[in-house]
Amino acid sequence: MPIKYPKYFKGLLTPWKGILLFGPPGTGKTMLAKAVATECNTTFFNISASSVVSKWRGDSEKLIKVLFELARHHAPSTIFLDEIDAIISQRGEARSEHESSRRLKTELLIQMDGLNRTDELVFVLAATNLPWELDAAMLRRLEKRILVPLPEAEARCGMFEELLPSLREEAPLPYDLLVEKTKGFSGSDIRLLCKEAAMQPLRRLMAELDKREELVPEDELPNVGPITVTDIEMALKNTRPSAHLNAPRYDKFNSDYGSHALQ
Repeated sequence: MPIKYPKYFKGLLTPWKGILLFGPPGTGKTMLAKAVATECNTTFFNISASSVVSKWRGDSEKLIKVLFELARHHAPSTIFLDEIDAIISQRGEARSEHESSRRLKTELLIQMDGLNRTDELVFVLAATNLPWELDAAMLRRLEKRILVPLPEAEARCGMFEELLPSLREEAPLPYDLLVEKTKGFSGSDIRLLCKEAAMQPLRRLMAELDKREELVPEDELPNVGPITVTDIEMALKNTRPSAHLNAPRYDKFNSDYGSHALQ
């Protein structure tokens, strides 16, 4: 809306320039950030720690400064800082923190402060799996903090129907069982489970082909069979969630710092 109707977003109504997406790994924070930038029709700068951290003295600060200058030049724009905890964790907590790291953090904070003093439509969108390790000064500049949680039952069901379409009406796949057994799974965990299920009929086919003495020509290769209920059960047995243990910690951080109005 600020891009469409900038007249209204002035003074106290100036749009938020910093947004933090936090939550367990594999929940689609990066994909969500790209979708937001596309929907808003802004120039998208995808930045990771490796792209701004340099071993040469002063280079990291220069890279940050050039990044924000480019973003202003191409405004409206979105700067996406992926895994921001790797760039700006809590300052001074460890005595071993290098001086160049402190300078990088300071320059980033200064540049973000500069966004709030202008009417230029440059937004900083950050993502992290470890929000509790972020520097307090950065949390203050990331004015909206949004939890991207593990998928609920309805979302998991939609993912299974998309990734594992039921091809045989006489033997439909047990979507209800999948949803029930995957509480605490992230989106990437669900994709891994579906891949494991899809590999089962391929393994059976490979076993049959290995029994043949000669290599089967590509145009004569048989089709891979359908995924069965047994394949689903085997995949559930072999796949475990990767991010569910920290779920209460994300809820606690969301309770303390999250923007609940956006839920």
